[in-house]
Amino acid sequence: MSEFSQSILEAAAQEREVQFTTYGRKTGKTHRTTIWVSGDGARLFIRSGLGLGRDWPKNLLARGHGVLHLGGVDVPVQARHVTDPGEARSVSGFVIRKYGSSVQRSPDGGPLTPAEQATFELRPAP
Repeated sequence: MSEFSQSILEAAAQEREVQFTTYGRKTGKTHRTTIWVSGDGARLFIRSGLGLGRDWPKNLLARGHGVLHLGGVDVPVQARHVTDPGEARSVSGFVIRKYGSSVQRSPDGGPLTPAEQATFELRPAP
C-alpha cells in the first residue's frame, strides 16, 4: 500500500478547504467540489457533511477513485468507504481537532451522523 508524501500530508493539514474531483457514476464526467480534508499525520480522510445523498459520495462509492487538489498538486486517489462505526467516530475526532467543536460526533453505541456515514479514507492511486 502506498503512502502520501510528507508534503501532501502537510498541505492537507494546513489547507482549510480543498478541491476534490470525482467521476460521474453514470456519465463518467468530472465533478469538482470543495471539501474538508483531515488526517492523523499518516492517513487522509474526507466526508460529506450532508451524508451519502450528495453526488460526490455517490460517485466515489460507484467509481472508487478521484483526484484531490491541494498544495498546487493534483493527487489521484483511491477511496475506501469507512463502514466501521468505531473508525468513523475516530475520524470525527480528527475533524473536530482541525475544524472545531461545532463538528458533530455520534455517541459510542449510537447511530452514526450522516457525515460519519459518508466518511472515506483516501490512499494514493497506484
